[in-house]
Formats: sequence, C-alpha cells, structure tokens
Amino acid sequence: MRNRTPNQDDVRDRALRKNMLVYAAVALAILFVALGIHQLWGNDDNRQFNEKVALLEKRALADPKLESAISQAGGKINSRYTVFFSVCDTQSRALVESAQGETLKSAWDNAAAATQRLISSRNYNPVWVKADIVKDAEITNREDLRKKTRNLNDNFFRRGIAFDYSFDTALLEAEINGNKIIDYEQDVIDPELLNKYLVSQGRQPIDALPDGILTFSCYGYFCDENNVVYDLYTEDLDYGRRQVDKVDKELVGELISRSGRFLANIVKEDGQFVYGYYPTYDKEISNYNILRHAGAIWGLVALYDVSGDETVLPKIDSTIQYLIRDYIEYPDEDTAYVIERKADEVKLGGNGITVVMLIDYMQRFGNDSYRDLVVKLGNGILAMQNPATGEYYHVLNSADYSLKEEDRTIYYDGEATFALAKLYGLTGDEKYLTGAIKAVDYFIANDYAKHRDHWIAYCMNEITKYVPEERYFEFALKNANDNLDRIYKQKTSYHTYLELLMATFETYDRIKQNSIPVGYMSQVNESYFIDTIYKRARHQLNGYLYPEYAMYLKNPARIVNTFCVRHDGYRIRIDDVQHFIGGYYSYYRNYEKLEAYRLKLAESQ
Repeated sequence: MRNRTPNQDDVRDRALRKNMLVYAAVALAILFVALGIHQLWGNDDNRQFNEKVALLEKRALADPKLESAISQAGGKINSRYTVFFSVCDTQSRALVESAQGETLKSAWDNAAAATQRLISSRNYNPVWVKADIVKDAEITNREDLRKKTRNLNDNFFRRGIAFDYSFDTALLEAEINGNKIIDYEQDVIDPELLNKYLVSQGRQPIDALPDGILTFSCYGYFCDENNVVYDLYTEDLDYGRRQVDKVDKELVGELISRSGRFLANIVKEDGQFVYGYYPTYDKEISNYNILRHAGAIWGLVALYDVSGDETVLPKIDSTIQYLIRDYIEYPDEDTAYVIERKADEVKLGGNGITVVMLIDYMQRFGNDSYRDLVVKLGNGILAMQNPATGEYYHVLNSADYSLKEEDRTIYYDGEATFALAKLYGLTGDEKYLTGAIKAVDYFIANDYAKHRDHWIAYCMNEITKYVPEERYFEFALKNANDNLDRIYKQKTSYHTYLELLMATFETYDRIKQNSIPVGYMSQVNESYFIDTIYKRARHQLNGYLYPEYAMYLKNPARIVNTFCVRHDGYRIRIDDVQHFIGGYYSYYRNYEKLEAYRLKLAESQ
C-alpha cells in the first residue's frame, strides 16, 4: 500500500467528517419533515378540539360579570374557579378532564390543556365537546346526600359531586348518573362503581369515601359535530340539556323524524325489531312483546307521514309481515287473534293495537290490503267482551282460546275500545260501534277517569265522532281534567301524558268548533289545559337523548337522538319510543290550532 502523506490523511478525514455531517443533516431533515407531517396530519384531533374550544370560549366567557356571579353563588372554591371539558368520539363514553385557576380564563386554559394532552395520548377524535364551569358548590356530607336522594326517582339527583374540597376527584352530574354511581335503592354512593369509572378514565381510585363532600352545578355549553354551540340549562329537571326557545312544529317534526329513524334502523332482516337497550352499559333487552311490536309500527307510519322518507316503507312492510306471518292465528274463518308466543296467550290489547295500527296504515296509504284481517281481529275483540256488561276478558290461553286471566292491565280496555270505534269508522258495521258503546258505558260506571289512561282518551276522541252524546264528551274531558294537576306537576317525562292531553284536545276542539252543548265544559280551565299541553311537550324533551346526554353513556352512536325513560336506567324500548312519537305526532298535527288557542288566551288576559 502506498503511504499517504499527513496532508492527504487530513484531507480524507475532513471529507469523511463532512459527509457524516451531510448524512446527519439529511436524517434530521427527514425527521423534521416526518414530525411536520405528523403535526399536519396526526394532530387533526387537536386542531378539531382547539377549534371547538375556541367557539365554546367565545360563548362561555363572553359575560364579563360571570366571575363575580360565580363568586357570589359559592362556585369559587379555595379562591379558585373550576372548569370541566368532556370530549366524545360518539363511539364510546365521554372522557372528562377538569382543572382550576385563580381566574376563570386560567381555569379554562388549564382544563383545555389537560384535555388536549388526554386527546393526544389516546389518539382520540373529539366529535362532541362540552364545557362545564362550576357555578355553585355546597359543602355537605354523605348522610345529607342520602336524605336528598331518598325520595328521588333513579337518576334524578341533578348535581355533580366532588369527593374533596380541592376538586381533585370530582364528577359531573351526567357522569354520576350515566354510570350508576348513586345507588338510588339504598340512597348511597356505590364505591365499587365509582372506582371502576375513575379507573376507566385513567384517574386514581378512592381508597375510602370521605364523609365530607361537595355538590355542585355548572354553567354548561355544548359544541356538536357541525361546530354549532348550544347553551345548556343550569337548573332543575332540564339541567344539562340544550336550551330551546320554543317547542314548535319544526322542532317536533325533527324529533319525530330522528326517533322514528331510530326505530327504522333497528328493524332486522326478518321484520323483528331490536326490542330495546339499557344504554348505561349498552345492554340489549332480550325480551319481546308482540303487542309493543305492533305499536312500534304505528310509530313508523307517523315517521313517514311527517318526513315522507320512502326508505322507511320497506321497514313498515317487513314489520307488518313479521307480525302477520308469525303471530296471528285463526280459531275459525271469521276470527283472528294476535298470539304472544313467549307466554302462549292471547292479549286483548294485542288485537286492539294491531287493529288501530293497520287501519291507520291503510288510511295513510289509501288501500284496503288488511281490511279482512282487521275485521277478524275485531271479531276476536268482541269474543273477549261480555255483551251484557261491556266488560272485557283480558287474556286467553293460545292453545285452546280458553279463559286465562280476567284482568291484567287497564290499558287493554282502552286499546280494544279504540280499535272497535275505528273499525266502525272503517266498515260502518254497527256491531263494532255497539261493542264500543257498551265498553264506554262500563268505563263511566266504574270511574275509569281515575286511571289517567291515554288509551281511554284515544277511544273517547274516536267514539264521540259517531256518538256525540253529552255524557261521552263529559267523560272524555273528565279523563284529562280530573288529572290535570298531577299531569302538570309530573317530574318524570312520562311519555303517555302528552298522548292523553292531545287526544283530549282534539275532542275539546271539536266541541268548541261545532258548538256542541256540553255542560262540563264550564269546569275546564282552558288556559290551564293549554298551558299543561305546552308544559308536557317541553318537559318531554328531557326524555330525548340529545348528544349532550348520550355522550356519557357507553355507546352514544347507537342511542343518540331517540327517546328514553331516564328513571329506569335510561331505558330505550320500542314502545317507549312509540309513545313519545305518538304524543308529539298529535302535537305536530294540531300545532296551528294550539297556537290559535294560546294567542286568543293571551289577548284576553
């Protein structure tokens, strides 16, 4: 090998070092480019969150007097403000972070930064973002909390709970009820479910429940998938739900369309519905009730009437065919019964609701495809009625149609009588009207108004079209009027009350429009009656799973924008949805009349 001079070696070393520096620079450049691409593409979630937070901040912190209002209300704890952010990807339960600050702005920024770190660490897509600012707080203890929940329906304690005075472990009201953290049967906090939830959120569990706690409420703001921001109610039974200026026809039509599409979307290939869910844990309800199946089809017909969505038509047809194919039997050529397979029985109400649904279907679509069937089902109803007294027998054995249970639920009576009255309207056959009249006479003699039954309201609205006798109008009005205070003050959303009110309103309006002499009209406080209708229409929104409610349940996308029964674990069942739709559908159809009454009453005051 040829010897190199020192100068040549120096040149070679310098060239090698230069090349290494070039390679390092290129590697760093590639790394920076990669990091830049990640910032551009991998942090979409952060940018989406920041955009929504900016919109929420513009709304939430706009009032310069908000800090002083919070201080005066006791919401400033240890000289610090508290802010929560909840984020939801719609597919899983919301993630919640909170932070404090000496100013409201610093608390907001601290909570936003903590939430952004959470989003980044989980590669989480914040489709919905909700901000909560602690408005007021109250020092209490577990025994006092127990007293406050003792007389409440399940999930009706509407305040958050902090398990220390520094808000290190604090849960929003929606977190508490959305995870069953209060055991409303024992009126205690369930430590096992509390810690299970805390761990799922990546937070430290509590070794032992403290005696001293804080309860609190918040100013709330919600930003949806379209970056629309809603102010949320801060008080009472509306707490945590978006503020609504007016429950008008447009809003109600949207509720019917969305909840009706929920029903359509849970129709299986064979025409059966998914019966329902307990959404706290995304648990499907395994039971099935064919009577409620028939009622749910009625809800689909209402959906089509409001929306005109033709994609629902195959769902309506398949659900009807499922009912006819698998659940109707014929003891003879003139009679049909709806069979409850799981119990091997015939329910009077099953025949009743099926008749009502099929007649409404035929009237809506202008055909008589099920005329023969509803006649035979109507004959089945008459076969279960005592022709001398008008009283019904409620349940038969399906094996031989022998008597099984004389009295099961008051609802069957109204359902059957409503069906008979509609059958008379369809066929003109006097035997159905005679059966309906005998039943109503029995209702009056036995003071059925005490039952507050919406089906009685439906049947009385129908039968007075054909038998406009004063005593029938009086009973129809009494069914609502005697119960008006209870209906007005009912704290649960109790979905059948709006149905009762609206069916009675149609009867009431017909009396007024036709100047029918009914002495009992003098006992009806028209203003209170109309106010109660509007009150129930507004209050039933608390049974609707808006995103700001649904985001705290296990699988929000499955159950958002439909109706639930909050006091039964947010239960969603096909009949629950149908009853909510039924009341709102009648409200929708009568909205202009209701507004005319309200305007006239306002002018007279």
